[in-house]
Amino acid sequence: MSDAAPTPAPELKRVIGTRLLLLFIIGDILGTGVYALTGQIAGEVGGAAWAPVLLAFGVAAVTALSYLELVTKYPQAAGAALYTHKAFRLHFLTFLVTFAVLCSGITSASTASKFLAENFIVGFNLDWDQAGVTLVAVAFLLLLALINLRGVGESIKLNVVLTLIELTGLLIVIGIGFWAMSQGNVDFSRVTVFETAEGKGVFLSLTAATSLAFFSMVGFEDSVNMAEETKEPARIFPKVMLTGLGITAFIYVLVSIAAVAVVPVGQLADSATPLLEVVQAGAPNFPIDVVYPFLSIFAVANTALINMLMASRLLYGMARQEVLPPFLSKVLRGRRTPWAAIVFTTLIALGLIVFVTNFVGAETVSALGGTTALLLLAVFTVVNIACLVLRRDAPPDGAFRSPGILPWVGVATCAFLLGPWAQDAIEYRIAGLLLALGVVLWALTWLWNRGARARRTRFSDPEELHG
Repeated sequence: MSDAAPTPAPELKRVIGTRLLLLFIIGDILGTGVYALTGQIAGEVGGAAWAPVLLAFGVAAVTALSYLELVTKYPQAAGAALYTHKAFRLHFLTFLVTFAVLCSGITSASTASKFLAENFIVGFNLDWDQAGVTLVAVAFLLLLALINLRGVGESIKLNVVLTLIELTGLLIVIGIGFWAMSQGNVDFSRVTVFETAEGKGVFLSLTAATSLAFFSMVGFEDSVNMAEETKEPARIFPKVMLTGLGITAFIYVLVSIAAVAVVPVGQLADSATPLLEVVQAGAPNFPIDVVYPFLSIFAVANTALINMLMASRLLYGMARQEVLPPFLSKVLRGRRTPWAAIVFTTLIALGLIVFVTNFVGAETVSALGGTTALLLLAVFTVVNIACLVLRRDAPPDGAFRSPGILPWVGVATCAFLLGPWAQDAIEYRIAGLLLALGVVLWALTWLWNRGARARRTRFSDPEELHG
């Protein structure tokens, strides 16, 4: 028996113009990555920490061009899930890509929560060990769950405010760094020095650092979820997305230069709050170091909130289309929030924090950030291939086209950064455990649908899978 055709949903109101879209993209990219991982990147390559940032920008920019071709051809809000489904028509592959995006949101939120906890302890001068950091991170995730259960809509105005806070924190680092340089109090020569980690060669160290830096560049792909609410998306998306990526990359390079010039690389790599080290070393007589941990908290809190919102909505969407257990689509009667999906994604994030803290220790933020990058690199590889496959469909007038063979370059670079030469083993384990959980849930749903309901397990409407 065939499924009933879904009732057409009303179109979303197109209210986002060039400036708001640019601020959304910049705000989505800025955040946990640069605040938390600048020291880890420097630890891989030494003072030339700007180099992997530029390489990560190049990889992100090539993939962004593929996203631009696809979003101007299919201006729906479903992103990678829709492109994968249109290109391959394999429901299980669409599921894997969608669940990988969901898991990347959870790992990103867990990264932000752990880093927020470390800044919280520094800000309040608490003499707590790693267990205390974990406790604060867990408490923050529970707070996010309560906020999400109450009901939080994506507000562009709120995004603007939090983007300005994120920018303020980074501009303080840049300003202090270059002020210290002008006073002759820093060793600027460190900026050009490559120092490989753990006996690695320059190429492998640069590759590993680029993969880690890639976490700082992700977020641009979320903007395709705003396609149905953007005025003239085919016209403004290309210039705005590339401009946003360029601005953030420029800020990240300046932050990297300021950080390694002011603070020795070893000290920077060992610190849980690397940019605070820059503020304290570059301007020791100014009280800004008292305020800076709280700026960092606000900067990464938005990352965690938006990612947990996205993850719970994706889980709800898959459960509603019955490719995951229908129980996960349960909604609070009064608030109309997907409580089951929120609880489930929060439990996964809590499990990640506890598991990675106990098995990885001080490298928790790096492992979780690397896992986010790993999952998204896999998704981006598929999206670049989908871009090539979907060139069989005639584009609408005015649609963007990625130049020449750049989608092939996107496939090659993203796939290369997925290799063991660019990733730590713990990141494969975390990603594998998360995806295995998804496959188990899919299998249970398949058995239930087949055995109890005599129906297939498949997406009825991939266009609705936006987070």
